[in-house]
Amino acid sequence: MKNFPDLPPIWLLLFMGVNWLAARFLPWRVDAPLLDVVSWGGIAIGLVLIAWSAVWFWLRKTTIEPHHTPQNLIVEGPYQLSRNPIYVGMAIILAAAVVGRGQFLCLILIPLFVVLINRRFIVPEEASLRAVFGAEAETYMQATRRWL
Repeated sequence: MKNFPDLPPIWLLLFMGVNWLAARFLPWRVDAPLLDVVSWGGIAIGLVLIAWSAVWFWLRKTTIEPHHTPQNLIVEGPYQLSRNPIYVGMAIILAAAVVGRGQFLCLILIPLFVVLINRRFIVPEEASLRAVFGAEAETYMQATRRWL
């Protein structure tokens, strides 16, 4: 995995690929038109949340790339509700994709994705915020939930 692009959207695509494969090849798939409606609605909600959150990186002129050092602490917009609204949006998209494919064995992918994102990205990002912004970051983290 030396040349693997270690970015959250890549991990999301991998998890969605596993979901697609499982829905295609495992038995017990539920197929209902309502699931498609719920799925597309969830994907839209996740994408809007991600876009809204990403705009704040542009407005505050800081990096959105998780492995880079932030220049500004974002506490406005969706960051008042969650310290990680982009990751929440990604989890919503994955959950919607699982519902849409109808392979409910894949529901296990959602907590696995959350654990992976926590360990690979959120914990290091929070350490970076503490190192760069000190008490301001600590106060924000104590006042705002990590996910929801």
